[in-house]
Amino acid sequence: MRDLMGMMKQAKQLQSKMQEVQERIAAVEVSGTSGGGLVSVTLMGKGDMKGLRVDPSLLKADEAEILEDLIVAAHNDARQKLENRTAEMMQELTGGLSLPPGMKLPF
Repeated sequence: MRDLMGMMKQAKQLQSKMQEVQERIAAVEVSGTSGGGLVSVTLMGKGDMKGLRVDPSLLKADEAEILEDLIVAAHNDARQKLENRTAEMMQELTGGLSLPPGMKLPF
C-alpha cells in the first residue's frame, strides 16, 4: 500500500511539473529563416505564427512563386526549431527518462 501512495505522490509531482513545462513551452518564441535571411517566420510555443517578415526586394509580382516557397521554407525551419526546443524542455522534465519510440509527452 505504501508503494501505491508513493507512486501517487510521484504522479502528482510529475503532473505539476508537466503543467509548468507546458506553460514554459507556450511562452517559447522561435524564428526560422530562408533565402539567406530574406524571409523570417516567428512561431510561438504552440505553433501559432506570431510574425512574418519579408525583405522588400522580394515584393515583385513576377517573383510571387519564389516568395511563397521562401515563406514555406522559413515556416518549416521555425517549426523544426520549435519541435527541437520543445523536446529539450520535455527531456528536462523527464530527467533523461527515455520513452518508447513514437511516444511523446503529453500523451
